[in-house]
Amino acid sequence: MSLRRVVAASLLAGVVLSATACSKIGGTGDLNYIDGDQQVVLVEDGEREKPLDISGTTVQGEPLDVTDLRGRVVVLNVWWSGCGPCIKEMPMLVEAEDELARDRPDQVAFVGINIRDLAPENAAAFERARGVDYPSLYDPGSETLLEMGAYAPYAPPATLVLDREGRVAALINGPIPSKTTLTSLVEDTLAESDG
Repeated sequence: MSLRRVVAASLLAGVVLSATACSKIGGTGDLNYIDGDQQVVLVEDGEREKPLDISGTTVQGEPLDVTDLRGRVVVLNVWWSGCGPCIKEMPMLVEAEDELARDRPDQVAFVGINIRDLAPENAAAFERARGVDYPSLYDPGSETLLEMGAYAPYAPPATLVLDREGRVAALINGPIPSKTTLTSLVEDTLAESDG
């Protein structure tokens, strides 16, 4: 049974939670961490909003436009280096990216979005220390979250899975429950267009 069926019953509650929780885009503006609920929110193909149009500069100072990744399933992970749950889940993200890149080259891309570090050097040091080799946008003002509409996370960490068209197919608000949860979401989203 696919993960999509297991969590389908939580879709409506998760969308309501996401929509009401994103009213304060800064999320943890007082620097206190607000724990996410780890609920997996699935968005059926016919219910998905417009594709996300997210771009900016990476923590390494390079331009990155997520629209250039159309045709791939994209995992967007919102994080910052001072977030305990972000630190804890990063090994799972790195392992998932390694596994999916090996099994599905050129079909999956991972992109981080750092929304809190005061200097890109801090974010880059965090990535180096944890073996992160995929790019992260540096967005200390959380402006990229505005593009996410009803799926804008209210606090890091949060992970969105975008379909090949760039639309939100799934959201995990809070730490990823497991690597298998994430890889299953990506595989299910890939399968939508594998025909």
